[in-house]
Amino acid sequence: MGKVIALFNMSGGVGKSTLTMNLAHHLQAAGKRVLMVDMDPQASLTTFLGLNPFEMESTIYHGLVKQQSTVVMNDVFGCSLIPANIYLSHAELELAAVLRREYRLEQVLSSVSSQYDLILIDCPPSLGLLSINCLVAAHYLVIPIQTEYKSVEATINLLQTTYEIAQQINQELQVIGAVPTMYDERTSQSRRALKTITDVFEQLKGTSTSFKDTVVFPPVPRRTDFANATSEHLPLAAYAPKHPAVETLATIANTLSDIATA
Repeated sequence: MGKVIALFNMSGGVGKSTLTMNLAHHLQAAGKRVLMVDMDPQASLTTFLGLNPFEMESTIYHGLVKQQSTVVMNDVFGCSLIPANIYLSHAELELAAVLRREYRLEQVLSSVSSQYDLILIDCPPSLGLLSINCLVAAHYLVIPIQTEYKSVEATINLLQTTYEIAQQINQELQVIGAVPTMYDERTSQSRRALKTITDVFEQLKGTSTSFKDTVVFPPVPRRTDFANATSEHLPLAAYAPKHPAVETLATIANTLSDIATA
């Protein structure tokens, strides 16, 4: 059975979709069978991978709401994908009165998880029913955090809420750690934000078994090559293989790879 890892932050614009795409690329290059799941109605991951969300006849929406056999798109940079589009935004309303609605994603993934080593969920930037589904379905959590003070402050304030909700619905959920994103080593703001992230997660290790093995990964730098690679619908390692951020992404992917084989 594949290990399910949710990339989650209730703040938007922290690089979840970019990180999901790049980590999936590194993992498949290491020989892992990887499935990406786009759970964001904005469909950024689907778009970044070069697909037109409005042309998708079957998406994660159909699995969640209609309980249809969701079509998994294969060979997307050597990985697989369950895409999304804007119709996913209807799911929370349509599932509002459905029993066990928070388990719908887990049910979708259970039908395909034996085919994969790792399943990466690109979560929506919210704490609604879609995110609850992600937290229920996941075995592990990775939290991308933009290294700007406002983003760090918001994330830290929401971490406790996230933890409390996660514990109520999925007591087995383990937090792998934080990925500081958009890091600019030239600015004092980024350096302070990185220190805050490191300090907070060090403190969290002693508060809960869910956080006991958390790590703060090396920061992913803010570089225009990320935007350029995304516009070409390519992972950074394929667009600029000698870029220094490629090594950072490989380090994070190695940790996830170890989890898959544990």
